[in-house]
Amino acid sequence: MDEQAIATHTISVLVDNEAGVLARVIGLFSGRGYNIESLTVAEIDQTDHMSRITIVTNGTPQVIEQIKAQLGRLVPVHRVVDLTVECESVERELALVKVAGKGDARVEALRLSEAFRARVVDATPESFIFEITGNSEKIDAFIDLMTPLGLQEASRTGVAALSRGPEAM
Repeated sequence: MDEQAIATHTISVLVDNEAGVLARVIGLFSGRGYNIESLTVAEIDQTDHMSRITIVTNGTPQVIEQIKAQLGRLVPVHRVVDLTVECESVERELALVKVAGKGDARVEALRLSEAFRARVVDATPESFIFEITGNSEKIDAFIDLMTPLGLQEASRTGVAALSRGPEAM
């Protein structure tokens, strides 16, 4: 296997929930020219004021190690875990997908939504909004299939991920 291959990684970062933390994390990426494919952040512990930042990025193994080391040196960061290589993990994303169409295209959009287990969360005589959850590849595939059927727009949450097993981050 090529050690220099660029691969996508999901990195989970446990931080203090305080003003400016997200700006520092994003600044680290932008200042060094690293790309962020997906970014989610939310408070996970109200008592200790802790948040989890989940970042999907890509790079060579050396770049990923550099990112992890630099994240770990930021003052409000408590833990950095590369969920792609350090453990097995579960990743999910949510998307809202608006499709406009009539006749056969409308029927086909409904049929495909059932196959993908997408839920209709809004319907008008001219359009549907579907809610779909799953891994990013599933969301991509659903959007690709909806495009010729009248895809109008899509909104995605970004990846949420947790390591498998009983241990917490």
